[in-house]
Amino acid sequence: MNKQSRLTTYILIGLALGVITGYLAYGNMTEAGRISLADTLTLITTLFLRLIKMIIAPLVFSTLVCGIAKMGDATAVGRVGIKTLGWFFIASVMSLTLGLILVNLFRPGDALLGHMAATAAKTDLATSSLTLKDFVTHLVPASIVEGMAKNEILQIVIFSLFFGSAAAAVGPKANVLIEALDGVAHVMLKVTGYVMKFAPFAVFAAVAGTIAKSGLGVLSTYGVFMAEFYFGIALLWALLIFIGFLFLKGRIFALMREMRSPALLAFSTASSEAAYPKTLEGLERFGVRNRIASFVLPIGYSFNLDGSMMYCTFATVFIAQAYGIEMSLGQQMTMMAVLMLTSKGMAGVPRASLVVIAATLGQFNIPEAGMLLLLGIDHFLDMARSATNVIGNGIATAVVAKWEGEMDPPKEAV
Repeated sequence: MNKQSRLTTYILIGLALGVITGYLAYGNMTEAGRISLADTLTLITTLFLRLIKMIIAPLVFSTLVCGIAKMGDATAVGRVGIKTLGWFFIASVMSLTLGLILVNLFRPGDALLGHMAATAAKTDLATSSLTLKDFVTHLVPASIVEGMAKNEILQIVIFSLFFGSAAAAVGPKANVLIEALDGVAHVMLKVTGYVMKFAPFAVFAAVAGTIAKSGLGVLSTYGVFMAEFYFGIALLWALLIFIGFLFLKGRIFALMREMRSPALLAFSTASSEAAYPKTLEGLERFGVRNRIASFVLPIGYSFNLDGSMMYCTFATVFIAQAYGIEMSLGQQMTMMAVLMLTSKGMAGVPRASLVVIAATLGQFNIPEAGMLLLLGIDHFLDMARSATNVIGNGIATAVVAKWEGEMDPPKEAV
């Protein structure tokens, strides 16, 4: 069994043990004891995610700069960039539209109609933090050191685009610097290998803590909503894989095997960022050349969060339905356009999807208190969103590589 298969197996074991432990704790401990256990287990998950975040800034910067510099000229960067953003736009529209169609088809909010109070409620979400002005000013870092310190992926991407393009323009004088950054990238990938040994324990802690605190009952309470959302996620996966098949043919299935481990890691930890280093490794093993993988993937983490975008339309209309607020087709299309803009760059915002949804609710006069419907189950929904984001970005990167003729035969797994 190679290292990838072993890691996947250990994560699955951690996931299963987490469910069992959480269930037993919920049934046999006092409420205070369960909360204490959940808080203690959170320390393990937090430690793992902080270790991952420690890697991301230097890894994104070094790989993206090297990728741009190796492309050689601004024309190549622009061409790949246009293809990348074009794919992301189509995938975003597809994800948002699918969420809108399914929530209107299933109408999950109708089950709660008449049971909701339209009173204001505190959700601790910064609902005003995603205006167009804030997004634009947030786009460019005032200091790249500050951007890296806060792991602002979008800001790191912007600086890296300028830095890499300048390095390519300078020519041979920048070769030593590019080689050094290439060395940094390889070292960070090695560090990733060390950190990933801790992943099964973090998965166990995350799942056990959540179930010990909320119990499996929270899943049955919102069972219909969650089942319909997960069905939508499965449908989105099928669409993404089908579109990938049109470009990659039979190799799409080999790509899905490579994405299995990072998708499972993202699902288990409810964090797309946790899977970034393994996704990059998997794409290069699949045959995507480094200069494409290291260029497209970081941009995807800011502009191509397919699972999160589908959830935004699905959840927003669900809340409107729960309050008996009927949105016209025009209003829903306007909402989709708003979400298309405000969802970009959400990767750097804590509880990003909830923040985007809360901001959207206010713009369409839907009570923000409706967010309370989602807070209890958001972790379980975020698991599906995060895994979908990984799959979407993996397929996008491979397709762009195919377009550019930058695809090699698969590398041997070790």
